[in-house]
Amino acid sequence: MGTSRHRRWRRKIGPVSRWLPTFARVSTVLLLIALGLFVALRVAAPYLITTGFVRSGIEDALSKWTGYQAEIKGDPVLEFWPTPRIILNEVTIRQPRESGDKLLGSIESLSADFSLIDALRGRTSFHEFHLVRPNLALTRDEKGLIDWSYAGLLARAINGVRYENGAEVLDPALDAEIGAVTVEDGTLAVTDIMSAKTYRFDSITADIAWPRLSGAISAVVIARIDGEDLKVDFASRQPLLAFAGKSAEMRTSLTSNLLTARFQGIASIASLSALSGNIAASIPDVPALLTWSGRSIPGIGTLKSASLESDIVSSGSGLRFNDLSLSLNEASATGVMDFLTQPGKRPKIGGTLAFDQMNLKPFLDAFALRLAAGEAEEISGMREPLQLLDIDVRLSARRAQMGLFELSDVGASMIVTGGEAKFDIGDSAFEGGEMTAHLEATQRDFDGGGKLRLSIRDADFAALAERLQLKGPLPLATGSLDLDLQSPKAIWTTGLADVTGRLHFWTKEGTLPGIDAAALRSQAAEKQFFPLSAAAGGAFAFGRLDLQADFANGSAEIHDAHITGPAQTLTLSGVITYQSNGLALSGSLEATDPAKAAELPLLPFFIGGSWPNPVISPVPLFGNSPHAQ
Repeated sequence: MGTSRHRRWRRKIGPVSRWLPTFARVSTVLLLIALGLFVALRVAAPYLITTGFVRSGIEDALSKWTGYQAEIKGDPVLEFWPTPRIILNEVTIRQPRESGDKLLGSIESLSADFSLIDALRGRTSFHEFHLVRPNLALTRDEKGLIDWSYAGLLARAINGVRYENGAEVLDPALDAEIGAVTVEDGTLAVTDIMSAKTYRFDSITADIAWPRLSGAISAVVIARIDGEDLKVDFASRQPLLAFAGKSAEMRTSLTSNLLTARFQGIASIASLSALSGNIAASIPDVPALLTWSGRSIPGIGTLKSASLESDIVSSGSGLRFNDLSLSLNEASATGVMDFLTQPGKRPKIGGTLAFDQMNLKPFLDAFALRLAAGEAEEISGMREPLQLLDIDVRLSARRAQMGLFELSDVGASMIVTGGEAKFDIGDSAFEGGEMTAHLEATQRDFDGGGKLRLSIRDADFAALAERLQLKGPLPLATGSLDLDLQSPKAIWTTGLADVTGRLHFWTKEGTLPGIDAAALRSQAAEKQFFPLSAAAGGAFAFGRLDLQADFANGSAEIHDAHITGPAQTLTLSGVITYQSNGLALSGSLEATDPAKAAELPLLPFFIGGSWPNPVISPVPLFGNSPHAQ
């Protein structure tokens, strides 16, 4: 069997060995002929192809592509090694004079590869374009579209492209080869007709791969705008549809020190009506981004960073963000958000966000944007885009922090609509009790001032005083608080002197540390005045505390605060200047049970000085000396 197998292999190898040398000889001859033709063409090309012929060819090509008239002032240079290439200097592209003489741009140097065979046949075709220091000017019209060209091939292709069976379709007569385009140190000015603003991009470097008009495009562009470098990556299998403002598949990302964003899906550069895909954005330094963009949002300083990732889809008259992940500083939330637009009405942001842990202050700062509160006819006169927003957002958090205050199981809402702006904490656990709050901005948004209503029930104020590290004889008890404040100034500029309102505070049994009733009577019997610290050897136990106060002009006026103990009752009234911690109070200490008035006679006194160690001065009763027994 082995012998027969070797014979079969010899029969197969034998013919191959006979024709292989012939094939090698023929291949070598063909290769040498091709190499000779290649060298001969390169050597003869400078004598067969004139500079003027290639120059007029690229002028015609530029005019054909743009619909504008290309003018070349500098002397062109032809190179034939390693590939045929033309280099043009001082290129200007402008509208024909009879049509307006509009300037599209100028190019300091333009080079392109061209086909040597086509040139020998009397035709010119170019590819691999390289632009050095181009200076272009484009216009964005009322529809949000770029005026790419006047009446050239690119414009006709953009106008003639159509969408069929999920693909971009272009008539063959409008199709053409492009190749690769690189840009070095360019500038671009885009004039937006709607906003009457011109956006300027400098130091542009770009690499664009677009083999044919009917094919896919990929581009990487680096540019500088207002001193900040931006990098844009863009790719689309339907670029003509995208440039025409129609819905097209695309993938794009933006990278800078101030903002990172990406989108993948279906979108239009002119409308949000058919948007679908996934979006992500991250802002590492919100104040820095606002400074760069020329915006100023009061109270935003505590919002350092923000990011979001979401599936996004057009929904009716707006956008819906599904599976939204949102981060503000260290707080993260998930939920669903909607961005709605209706003719004649302000755009509206609504939805729900669920936090595991959050800091309410940066969140409030994020929404303390100069929001709209004027009438509808005033919209056109507003300069800040964020003034055009209405907001209706529901929040929940397992844990929340507001400054030094800690809340749990929070349910809140933020509503800004028409002439109202409201933030409500509808329910939350606070220091073992419950808290609700209502913050309301007056007409003309937060600039016009605001109101605050706070309600606390059955909270541990002893733990709160310890958390806040408050000094002085403060009541340590489980209590309740109603607070109603307002300010005529913007909330973020309001000082203590600007606040007016009312407070009602009451508690169950507790103690008032730093006040010894017996020592207070003893000191009053011996001295005409003494510091509160002289009577601070014990604590005043009480079964109930009830205090009411009014706030105005940087002071709190206390109305008959009653601290009722088992044996004695302490009563206070007067003024506390909380900006300077000054006190001017009249008080009295008397028996809780009138039957014991002889044993614990009425002791009136005056408290003056500053907190936490004011001076107490006994007040003589009518017809008695200060030391009456």
